[in-house]
Amino acid sequence: MKPIYRKLFGTGVLALVIGNSLPGMAKPVAPPPPFPTWLQALMAEAEARGVGKTTLEHALRGVKPIPRVIELDRRQPEFTLTLGSYFKKAISAERIVKGKKMLKKHAPLLRRVFERYGVQPRFLVAFWGLESNYGQYTGVFPVVGALVTLAHDRRRAAFFRQQLLAVLQLIDKGHFPPAVRGSWAGAMGNHQFIPTTYRDFAVDFDRDGKRDLWNSLPDIFASAANYLSKSGWQKDRTWGREVQLPRSFDVGLSGLEIQKSLAEWNILGVRQVNGKPLPDVVVDDASILLPAGYRGPAFLVYKNYRTTMIWNRSHLYALAVGHLSDRLVGKGKLRAELGDINPLSRHDILDLQRRLNALGFNAGKPDGRVGPMTSKAIKKYQRRHSLPADGFPNSQLIEHIKNSRELSDNHKIQ
Repeated sequence: MKPIYRKLFGTGVLALVIGNSLPGMAKPVAPPPPFPTWLQALMAEAEARGVGKTTLEHALRGVKPIPRVIELDRRQPEFTLTLGSYFKKAISAERIVKGKKMLKKHAPLLRRVFERYGVQPRFLVAFWGLESNYGQYTGVFPVVGALVTLAHDRRRAAFFRQQLLAVLQLIDKGHFPPAVRGSWAGAMGNHQFIPTTYRDFAVDFDRDGKRDLWNSLPDIFASAANYLSKSGWQKDRTWGREVQLPRSFDVGLSGLEIQKSLAEWNILGVRQVNGKPLPDVVVDDASILLPAGYRGPAFLVYKNYRTTMIWNRSHLYALAVGHLSDRLVGKGKLRAELGDINPLSRHDILDLQRRLNALGFNAGKPDGRVGPMTSKAIKKYQRRHSLPADGFPNSQLIEHIKNSRELSDNHKIQ
């Protein structure tokens, strides 16, 4: 299966901002071409792709770049989100209560969707809650105007040009009006699909001739389920679980890249939070995650967790979907304390990446975000210095690296 690109941006508290640079550290971007010239070329390309002239005239009449969209695209939080701060916003008591009501209210429909696509009801409601607060927030920006703005801007022009052309084709085919609204980055509907995802995965489950992701709950639930199903969702599996690790556990075994069977994790002493052995079921691709470091909660995650990360490439988001889905069916809070870890600033992470690179631990191109390469580099540094190799950045690690004797004049920080 080809990689599925659904949503890079969103309107709610869980939006991912992918590809932004640190304030004041972005590479210079060439100014965009004159807008009238650019718009004429875009219209010619859209027409060549089959979009009617009447549609183009209606959809693009009076359109111009929206400064607020550029402002939001450039914005970068000063501090990274911690598991505790993220869960506090994502899994509020109000969201749990409302989600339980939605799960009960729409149970017959959700059951029919499950029978067709194999995605359990509690997960569909959890995604719905996190994406739009159960349909309460679907975006206020004109989608065409937002995508015109981002496609004209040079930073990610190619990606947004494809989304703009896709939305113009969808408008031309009557899927929604030219004035359709969504997020500042063009994500639409209750589950915040970008145009190409709507095109490829939205379904008309109520058979009224429309794929309505704003007002038709059958279409809303079925489209999300269709996307997840085609991304590899397993209907007879959960997402994962919180677990207990033995004191002797090698935290270097954490990370999605390390997969073992439940039987193997049992042998290594991993237990359910109640102290009992892991379930005696065949799961061969389970991974340990330590999203708050070795002092925080530990999770054992399965294939459906990885599928959730196709939907949104954030571990915090994927954990929130899983835990919210558990809370909706009466499971309790996490046993381990989330703690009040002081968040690192983007500048802290950028400095960390530069120091790791200077020491010969390849953290990739410094960008102020902790991705797989940075985590891997941190683990290698921690192993070298006999530290718990959880791959988690914190202020203590930064101080350790700053004081490292390895960082001599022969290692230049770029």
